[in-house]
Amino acid sequence: MSEDTDLAALVPEWVDWAEAASQLGVTVAKVRTMIRDHELAAAVPRPGEGQQVPAAFIQDGLPVKGLPGLLTILHDGHFDDRECIAWLFTDDDLPGRPIDALRENRGSEVKRRAQAMSL
Repeated sequence: MSEDTDLAALVPEWVDWAEAASQLGVTVAKVRTMIRDHELAAAVPRPGEGQQVPAAFIQDGLPVKGLPGLLTILHDGHFDDRECIAWLFTDDDLPGRPIDALRENRGSEVKRRAQAMSL
């Protein structure tokens, strides 16, 4: 994944930090902390826009189960947030996209692949 990956084309729906905070029931400052601590990831989807969080990262008022651990694995492998988001939304023969597997509670294979990439 490169810096010029078109995240706007990969990720169908984004929420700004205020909307993420509302969905999570926390403050915008807490969303900032969650991004810094790799509980969530954020990027600028289109030039001129502020950082946003993929809407699919939030499920039932919480970060998707397994997402924080997966983001930590990817960051340990020197991925930045843009690269993490691109990887999670790219259909890589799982079947389906890694984010869909996480949302459907099929995260173990996603984590295994992330660990293999991060070595």
